[in-house]
Amino acid sequence: MSTLPITKRGAEKLKEELHRLKTVDRPWVINAIAEARAQGDLSENAEYDAAKDRQGFIEGRIAEIESKLSAAQIIDPAAVEAGGRVVFGATVELEEESTGAAVTYQIVGEDEADLKHGLVNISSPIARALIGKEEGDVAEVQAPGGTRRYEIVSVRYA
Repeated sequence: MSTLPITKRGAEKLKEELHRLKTVDRPWVINAIAEARAQGDLSENAEYDAAKDRQGFIEGRIAEIESKLSAAQIIDPAAVEAGGRVVFGATVELEEESTGAAVTYQIVGEDEADLKHGLVNISSPIARALIGKEEGDVAEVQAPGGTRRYEIVSVRYA
């Protein structure tokens, strides 16, 4: 099994979700199934079917998170020292050459990616274009609207 990079913050979020699923959601759904069983005939019991579906989702998500955490390579961006190069976990300030628009992205793992918060997946086109570059370099990104060029203004590890 290959390792999956994830930031320390991302691993903590997954651990919190796993804890909630095991301590809150799982007991709740077990109780809901028991209450639905107490109502009698299970063949036409919508509450029972819904609770069993929910249980299947919860158990599947628990297994998925446990698998991801066991294969995770947890990286603390603050402990990374890459000599100014863009690497996993780095926060990169960019300026689009054509418009001068400034954007800031942090390169994170698949489960952490959230473009609204400036978190881009390591396997996204923009992250792949940035990896290995340094401050002052220009990265070309293939976007749906055509090629975009970004100048790397700064690289931070935080």
